[in-house]
Amino acid sequence: MNNIENKPIQDEKVYFRDRVSTISEDGKRVWVYPKKPKGKFTNYRWLVAGLLLGLLFIGPWITFKGEPLMLFNILERKFIIFGQIFWPQDFHLVVLSLITLIVFIILFTVIFGRIFCGWVCPQTIFMEFVFRQIEYFIEGDYSKQKKLNRMPWNVEKIVKKTAKHIIFFGIAFVISNTFLAYIIGIEQLKVLVTDGPLDHMGSFVALILFSGVFYFIFAFFREQVCIIACPYGRLQGVLLDSRSIIVAYDYKRGEPKGKHNPLEDRMLTGKGDCIDCLSCVTVCPTGIDIRNGTQLECINCTACMDACDSIMDRVGLKQGLIRYDSEKGISEGKKTIFNARSIAYSIVLTVLLIVVAGLFTFRSEVEATIIRMPGTLFQEYGPDKYTNLYKVQLVNKTREDMPIDIVLLSPDGEINYLGDKIFLNKESVAEASFMVVLSKELVITSNTPIEFGVYSNDKLITTYKLNFVGPNTLDQN
Repeated sequence: MNNIENKPIQDEKVYFRDRVSTISEDGKRVWVYPKKPKGKFTNYRWLVAGLLLGLLFIGPWITFKGEPLMLFNILERKFIIFGQIFWPQDFHLVVLSLITLIVFIILFTVIFGRIFCGWVCPQTIFMEFVFRQIEYFIEGDYSKQKKLNRMPWNVEKIVKKTAKHIIFFGIAFVISNTFLAYIIGIEQLKVLVTDGPLDHMGSFVALILFSGVFYFIFAFFREQVCIIACPYGRLQGVLLDSRSIIVAYDYKRGEPKGKHNPLEDRMLTGKGDCIDCLSCVTVCPTGIDIRNGTQLECINCTACMDACDSIMDRVGLKQGLIRYDSEKGISEGKKTIFNARSIAYSIVLTVLLIVVAGLFTFRSEVEATIIRMPGTLFQEYGPDKYTNLYKVQLVNKTREDMPIDIVLLSPDGEINYLGDKIFLNKESVAEASFMVVLSKELVITSNTPIEFGVYSNDKLITTYKLNFVGPNTLDQN
């Protein structure tokens, strides 16, 4: 039997290219009941999922120098990524990162197909390793779930369904609070919790609504996110080519299909290695038959690979009838996962990641913007000097208070502050005005290049080049 309710596999073979696997011919939703997968790749995916879920829930509690390790405070425009603080002044790095991310997605998909979806996508992680596992625990494996849904509403069904959905919403609420902690910080979240919902009704209502959306996605919408809503799944069709690594069925080895008979030699009878057991179909979380070829619904989750390998072991045939390979590799019978193209693209991806990481790591700790005071011209300062007025804005991206000195590096001159010297508090923005005084003999053009050095505790933080406006002495002569 197929893992799709009331839909025989024969119809799937005929219509799989004409419609989505989870929508029937009359347009109704077809519920998917995947069998619980077991095997080598499933175990690997459990390790990855456990690591990612652990990082997600532990992340808000990890602090670095008194602040969260990760924070995405959109309201205050403050972002902390692995302990590094980012402000709106770092927006150019964000743009560069987005461009790099787009290039990364394109190249990664061209090489490795949709492997991201099956291994690290949050939708897959939460669905298959959290909510689906609770469903297996309460309702049983796929056959028991089918039986439960078909039976009338008796005590058993009411208890199991109610328990499942209460737990689903509870988990959705916990996940929503975790995401909120990444936005406002764990300490502020503790305040919201201890004060109670009545003191923060707006935040509480927003949290309940978000939890409701989360609950709806994993309780009802489920695989439709991957099939209908996710743009990455749609991009797959234009990014993949014949050499992209995908979860593929080796049709050259598997065809023609034939039921297993331990007393026959399949080579003599002209049968392929596929024994048409449908194990690959019953474990598929999106309800497709991978033997039909690459399909939109496939998220490369490897469940069919594990199911097929276990059957191959049972009947004494070689594993890998369904495996990671490319269409070209299947058709030519060659291993194509690590070829010159995939290695070259992987090197490009690695370089891109290193460049972006370097830009983020080695960015300046203090952002300085110096401009000449708008609407002002040069002024005479005594018999032999000119002055210009300047305004400086400083952004402290560190967690330490910093006394700031602005020094004129070239040419020789002096700086007079219009007010107190600058003291820059941690994670703050400060502004100040100052006057640059130059000797008339140094101001030989209407725009004389000058260079400032921004110092803190006698340490040069950054330099800034600008012009000093004065009379054009050459023209006067």
